[in-house]
Amino acid sequence: MFTSVIIPAYNEADRIENTLNGIVDIDIIDEIVVIDDGSSDSTVEILSRYKSDKLKFWVQNSNQGKGKALEKGLELCNSISDIVVFLDADLGNTSSEVVKIIMPVINNECDVAIARFRPAKKKGGMGFVKRLARDSVYEMTGVELNSTISGQRAFKKEVIDRFSKIPDGYGVEVGMTIDILKWGYTVREYIVDMTHNETGRDLKGFIHRGKQYLHIKRIVNKKRREWGN
Repeated sequence: MFTSVIIPAYNEADRIENTLNGIVDIDIIDEIVVIDDGSSDSTVEILSRYKSDKLKFWVQNSNQGKGKALEKGLELCNSISDIVVFLDADLGNTSSEVVKIIMPVINNECDVAIARFRPAKKKGGMGFVKRLARDSVYEMTGVELNSTISGQRAFKKEVIDRFSKIPDGYGVEVGMTIDILKWGYTVREYIVDMTHNETGRDLKGFIHRGKQYLHIKRIVNKKRREWGN
């Protein structure tokens, strides 16, 4: 089994190196593709000096969004990939927990495995966003998942190949989950001990959550039209 990990990164200079360190020596990971999405910090310099034969990276000239970054990553993946993994850049050393979602796919327990984080240590006010995502997926597919906005996912290549385009914006994971379940693939969640930059309860945090909510609402409405729900 050949496994490719795709990491979209935007201004992640503080964490990208540790995120790579957490996965670079994992035997079941064969290549790591990082897409820098127009960072204005030193993310690219860190990637440039990172020493690993597994790593390849691409720099977008401007910030084009997560969907476009993932599409570019898929384009650069080795054509022999059997499993494709999406991973966020801000996980730090806890990225090593990714084996908990890769192994179930290798072992054919499911077609797609999603990382389910333990409850956040600080209250972030994300409840209404997560609720919208969870309830929308359930209403459209009849499948109850708790981590529909989690960016940590492992896919059988045949599943990812069904997508002609990756949804853009903060609704990317919800949109993909709806399509995957509607196509009849199996999706399971696995608890991981990952941590990432938690959104705070300040103005910036609330603006971010507002954008997430609107993006998810938009992609769900789009999927309702496409699937006739």
